[in-house]
Amino acid sequence: MNVVVTLEHRFDSTPDGKVWTQTTFTHSFWQCYLEVFDHVRVVARVREVPSIPDDWKQANGQGVSFIAVPYYVGSWEYLLRSPQVKSTTRIAVGAKDAVILRIGSQIASCIQSLLHQSGHPYAVEVVSDPYDVFAPGAMTHPLRPFFRWLFTNRQKQQCTQAMAAAYVTKQALQQRYPCANYSFGVSDVELSSDALQIQPRPLCQSKSTWILIFVGTLAQLYKAPDVLINAVAICVQQGIDLKLTIVGEGKHRTELEAQAVGLGLKDRVCFRGQLAAGDTVRAELDQADVFVLPSHQEGLPRAMVEAMARALPCIGSTVGGIPELLAAEDMVQPGDANGLAQKIREVVTNPERMAKMSARNLQKAKEYKSELLYEQRIAFYRYVREQTELWLKQQ
Repeated sequence: MNVVVTLEHRFDSTPDGKVWTQTTFTHSFWQCYLEVFDHVRVVARVREVPSIPDDWKQANGQGVSFIAVPYYVGSWEYLLRSPQVKSTTRIAVGAKDAVILRIGSQIASCIQSLLHQSGHPYAVEVVSDPYDVFAPGAMTHPLRPFFRWLFTNRQKQQCTQAMAAAYVTKQALQQRYPCANYSFGVSDVELSSDALQIQPRPLCQSKSTWILIFVGTLAQLYKAPDVLINAVAICVQQGIDLKLTIVGEGKHRTELEAQAVGLGLKDRVCFRGQLAAGDTVRAELDQADVFVLPSHQEGLPRAMVEAMARALPCIGSTVGGIPELLAAEDMVQPGDANGLAQKIREVVTNPERMAKMSARNLQKAKEYKSELLYEQRIAFYRYVREQTELWLKQQ
């Protein structure tokens, strides 16, 4: 049996038919699916390009193919291309396919409405929370309140009607988007052995300049890099010597760069752009002293887990799955630049606290080792296959 999986991730395709990714969802990601299914068909946005950088990784290959949804970024581009998107998704699912929709996702919503009409069963992997994605401060779109209502209720309906649900959190997403059928929480973050540091970071008493690092998309502001830049400015005004590395790319980069310049932080904030996953990002994490992710919304943030695996002290906000990762004293309310500045100051001026955070985070990250999550994922995929086969027999 084949399985169709929807993704919101964006890919590039070269003339030789290969599909590429700079960060996640490489070909190896799908091996767990292929333990249960004969073939994986990925439905996602794919852009045709003449070539790709040398450090990109192939996403398709043996057992994995793509249905290319017309490429768009943001709600306005989606509206312009929605007829083509809907036309493509209409033929994505075969009569005998199993279906797993990663939500929230506009592509998933297009397919789910067709499945619901035909009674074709589907499962969901709940990876984000639209209620927080469209929260005040997370974005400035004029239709933000309407989108928040629409997409939150749509995701609740999708989970209610799903035959099974896998959540990336242990309880946060389950509470808002319950599934009455088979469900469980298992992170989609899987750490290989080389991603984990061997020891926590040593106690450091002598540093004068502290390097903060943020890793996340700049396509929207729901990970709050703007709030972090404001917090850094407050700390610098109070005499704390900080530098900030921002890893990520997107349409808001130009305004964030202007924000840093306007606050007198031109020489303190370094925009590294989008970096290839793996060693390149780890090298940036290893050079930093504190990882900061003051998001307005999260599922379970992959970037934070990867930072914890490098034994980095981490500061986050009290949203989504972050409270499942960090101690309460290492979090702040979303959107509070003053509170974030105070938390940063508390951490970097207390070497003993940083050493304890490092040790705790490294230990916590070990819960996300690939081999510990493997069997849970396999059980979920087997259930999806068995229930789809049962439905087919009844037709």
